[in-house]
Amino acid sequence: MEPLVAHKESIIQKKSFDFAVSIVNMYRDLAKTNDSTMLKQVLRSATSIGANVQEGAAGQSKRDFISKMSIASKEARETLYWLRLLDETKYYKVDLKKHRSDCDELVRILTKIVKTSQSNITQN
Repeated sequence: MEPLVAHKESIIQKKSFDFAVSIVNMYRDLAKTNDSTMLKQVLRSATSIGANVQEGAAGQSKRDFISKMSIASKEARETLYWLRLLDETKYYKVDLKKHRSDCDELVRILTKIVKTSQSNITQN
C-alpha cells in the first residue's frame, strides 16, 4: 500500500517504519504461542520510534523537530534494551540479532540527527 502523503520519505522515516513492521510481525508470530508480557513492551517502544519520527517530520519548529527525534531516540534505546533482554535470556526461542542490529542502526541515525540539529540551532 502506498502512503497517502505525496512527499518523499526520509531514510529515517523508511527505516523506522520498516522496523516497526518487522516488530509487529514478530509480535504476531510469537504472541500466538507464548506469554506476550515482555513482547508488548517491545511492540510499544518499537512502534513509538516511527510515530515520533513522523511527528518530528511535521514539526512546527526546529526545536519541535529535535524534541520528537530525541523521543524517538529514547524509544529506540528502550526497544534495544528489551530486545537484548529477550535475546540474552532466551525468553523466546527466536534469534533477535537482526532486530537488535536494525534497532542499533536506528539509535545511531537518530543520535546523529539530534546532535546535528542541535548544533545547527546553536550556530544560527
